[in-house]
Amino acid sequence: MTPSAQRPIGTSTARVDGPLKVAGAAPYAYEHPFDDPAYLVPITATVARGTVTRVETAAAQALPGVLAVLTPWSALRLADTSEAEYAVLQDPAVAFRGQIVAAVVAETPEIARHASELVQVEYESAPHDVVFRPDHPRSYAPEQANGGYPTDAEQGDAAAAEVAERDGVVVDGWYSTPEEHNNPLEPHTVVALWSGKSLTLYDSTQSPHGVVSTLAPVLGLRPEQMRVVSPYVGGGFGSKGAPHAHDVVAAMAARLLPGRAVKFAVSRQDMFGYVGYRPPTVSHVRLVASREGRLEAVVHEAFSQSSHVREYAEQTAVSSRGMYAAPYRRTSHRIVALDVPAPYWMRAPGEAPGMFAGEVAMDELAVACGLDPIELRVRNDPPADPESGRPWSSRRLVECLREGARVFGWDPADRTPGTRRAGRWLVGTGVAAASYPHLLNPGTEVKIRHDGDGRYTVRTGAADIGTGAWTALTLIAADALGCGPEDIHLEIGDSALPNATVAGGSSGTSSWGTAIVAAAHAFRKRHGDRPEPGAEASATAEENPALEHYRIQSFGAHFAEVRVDVDTGEIRVPRMHGVFSVGRVVNPRTARSQLIGGMCFGISMALHEESIRDARTGHVVNHDLAEYHIPTHADIGDVDATWLDEDDLHATPMGSRGVGEIGIVGSAAAVVNALWHATGARVRRLPAHLEDVLAHLPDSAAGE
Repeated sequence: MTPSAQRPIGTSTARVDGPLKVAGAAPYAYEHPFDDPAYLVPITATVARGTVTRVETAAAQALPGVLAVLTPWSALRLADTSEAEYAVLQDPAVAFRGQIVAAVVAETPEIARHASELVQVEYESAPHDVVFRPDHPRSYAPEQANGGYPTDAEQGDAAAAEVAERDGVVVDGWYSTPEEHNNPLEPHTVVALWSGKSLTLYDSTQSPHGVVSTLAPVLGLRPEQMRVVSPYVGGGFGSKGAPHAHDVVAAMAARLLPGRAVKFAVSRQDMFGYVGYRPPTVSHVRLVASREGRLEAVVHEAFSQSSHVREYAEQTAVSSRGMYAAPYRRTSHRIVALDVPAPYWMRAPGEAPGMFAGEVAMDELAVACGLDPIELRVRNDPPADPESGRPWSSRRLVECLREGARVFGWDPADRTPGTRRAGRWLVGTGVAAASYPHLLNPGTEVKIRHDGDGRYTVRTGAADIGTGAWTALTLIAADALGCGPEDIHLEIGDSALPNATVAGGSSGTSSWGTAIVAAAHAFRKRHGDRPEPGAEASATAEENPALEHYRIQSFGAHFAEVRVDVDTGEIRVPRMHGVFSVGRVVNPRTARSQLIGGMCFGISMALHEESIRDARTGHVVNHDLAEYHIPTHADIGDVDATWLDEDDLHATPMGSRGVGEIGIVGSAAAVVNALWHATGARVRRLPAHLEDVLAHLPDSAAGE
């Protein structure tokens, strides 16, 4: 083993895949070369609910270069249609606007696009409902929330909480987040190839093995008849954590053209259709505290949008179950199924909208109690997990808050809103806490082979979605095998490799790295320190027994400065700093990038992102990156992230926890809390708009 001071884990390392990506030689899904590929363009529904009564294809089929037109009556019959999202073109029913109702396959993408415009689809429309609201009459309690969490939870004495309320301080508010759409730089793409009795998908996915296990039964295949290749992915943010309708229709089209690859790139407009999104959420948060700021009761009632296509219940209230100490806690989830596409994961599902609500409510409570918001959080920091009673493996939230305040220059005495000014700008600062669960998925298998001269090949089917897995897993393998990173040849991104779990829930590095360490130990046990060339060993990551004895969670603190133009109400975030407790950081370079990326995501959540669905048509009207607003470089100022030095060996044998999502959790709350400090405008509905602050600008400016 290399000396601890020179251990690969913890060494800031450039991406091992960087040179290939810079040179344009790292093939993404759509770029895999094939001789004479065909191209698929879908036709999507223009009604929100109804039935396709006729598809006129003659003009399209007569166009030179058109190879096939798929309709609900001509498409391949699937073996399993129990999951409606994957039952593409199996019947004429339309469940949502934007559903794939036909598809054209042609010699070139231009011909396919032209032919798709010639296909005429007629509908019998039906009444639809696409408007989410928490008081919807068809709101119901799902069996469980996303992630397998119980729908409702209640602990403590409700009657005692009512007594405390009479003499205490109460914050009671409604907080909402809009529908938001994952828009990674690389959209969903797939290349499908039928060869004999097997199917290969070159897919932009976060889970090659997950695509196989999900779609093989749908297509009537055995798992060994299907292969998914995904070595490089240009972002996913959760939406690529499972296959969607485009994978199915591409496979169906390829079946018609055996031996010929069919390429399908989901358009940017269709990224707002059938590949998942964060549903709108509404949270009713009620906090009861003593006048000294000790929480007596926490109530978080969460409502979110679901779909008739597939149930999805955002776990919005789960973070409130254990974030702060309180004798009484009650949380619940209710969902409303509408005539809309199925929601799915989007970076930190549940925690991102839920902790926006909870951390803005905590800021309001600090104001009501006359306390510095950092001090309020410190007073309510629980010594053990309030929900389970288990000790924390590590809970260093208070240290994150203290260190962040020091670096940021937090002034606890300066909390009066609307009083700080720099020229034409009102200035405010805000803080919010962050928390994200440690997730480790068992089942990843790793195989190690000694190639001679101290060099090793490490193989597993993990997916690098741009987060740096190629590099992190190389460092973990080198550390576990006692060699340098240059001596590791890593193979990932292919379901033909040993099974690997999904790159999602900040679980990838933890799950795959744990399996790598287990395989390295098995290798040394079998072959010793001087293995022969060709020596091999494998191991599978098992359940983590520490999860039964400890609550393992990551924490952080966000600090934001906001400036508001006194004349226009323009909102800017010139600086933001985050301090995190995430265990041992495997690669500081890519971890910092992940944390900063999450914080920028939070700025976007606070000030920019909002999908607007037309109630009349069910259509997302701002379905492109010109009108779906996200920050540009000009919108992001001095954003930085640091972390506490620690090892959490209860979490993983590397001492690490995930960093992919905690950066976004709480960050939007820090921004709008700073907006309150700058102007006195309390924003409870995201994103913040100019009209939220106009009434709070100085009279001289507001009157002009």
